Amino acid sequence: MNLDLEAKTAPITIRNVTETELQRLWEISYGPKADLTWKNFDGPYFNDPILSWEEYKEGFGCRFLNDTNGGVIFFENEMVGVVTAYFEDGKLKRWLEFGIAIYHPHNWNKGIGSKAADLWIKHLFQCYPEIERVGYTTWSGNDRMMALGEKIGMKREAQIRKVRYWQGQFWDSMKYGILREEVKFGQKVFSNV
Repeated sequence: MNLDLEAKTAPITIRNVTETELQRLWEISYGPKADLTWKNFDGPYFNDPILSWEEYKEGFGCRFLNDTNGGVIFFENEMVGVVTAYFEDGKLKRWLEFGIAIYHPHNWNKGIGSKAADLWIKHLFQCYPEIERVGYTTWSGNDRMMALGEKIGMKREAQIRKVRYWQGQFWDSMKYGILREEVKFGQKVFSNV
């Protein structure tokens, strides 16, 4: 399911990007001048590589061009991060999880992530009327992601103790979720949905 994604709740916009904007997204996330501090919180125990421009545009970056399951977050018209979604259960398509990254630390602790996550969850429920739950997984070393879930009304559904190992220490895996009936939809925030 592809669509022209755009959602707004001042001053946050989530939308797909054009091919010309895609390089700017790579520059703020992985480029030579990017602040990579965000990678210390985005599952650092996986040791994901720093993607080159070629790797990014041919792989991960494609999902932000015209895909229901990827969007770029703009704050006051500045590109600041991304949201993603994937089905944990593969082809069954009933267990939807999302991810979010705000790249530069100067955009942290401003409420951007919680507003964007709230918009994104509503988008996912609108795109997938057959699902009843949306969730995400983080780890106990990411205080901001744990607080985000609680701030937007999600429930901590699981805490799997000491299964993530990073920097010589074990950490817990944390799962958060929200049911369709728990979401306050209000007005429809996404066009073309």
